[in-house]
Amino acid sequence: MADVTVVGSGIFLRGSIQGDGDLEIRGRVEGDIGVAGEVTIADGALVKADISGRRITVRGAVAGNLTGEEAVRLEGGARVVGDLRAAAIGIAEGALLRGNVQTEKPASQKAAARSGARAERPAPARAETRKAANNGAARRGAAAEERAAPPPPVVPALKKGARAALRKRAR
Repeated sequence: MADVTVVGSGIFLRGSIQGDGDLEIRGRVEGDIGVAGEVTIADGALVKADISGRRITVRGAVAGNLTGEEAVRLEGGARVVGDLRAAAIGIAEGALLRGNVQTEKPASQKAAARSGARAERPAPARAETRKAANNGAARRGAAAEERAAPPPPVVPALKKGARAALRKRAR
């Protein structure tokens, strides 16, 4: 295991953190975090930052996007407002997430897949090619119809109690 840097529970740190080792946050951090090792957000920690690392484990609260080369894991009690992106994502029971989740292969696997995928893929038969072309034309026609339709109406959001205030004024 690499060297671990710990931001203690009584520490408030504002700024960006970058490094090669592992990082454990027990206090408060505002800024961007980018490390080559593992990042652990301990229970009770509060982080307002975009975080990138090899593996990210969250037990506390994070407001920001999480990008893991290998994995992102939200354990029970974790609270995250932001997007998750990693090859493997785990969300335990009791964890809260408000954002998008995207799984993707690491960059090294993507490069290997690109170089080998074209050489190994067999050419489709002529009948399959015609079917694919017809399906593509049908999809393009449906997409054009969707674009031609007007967008749905926008309904303004009212603050709590605003409707009652409007009713009182109308009387």
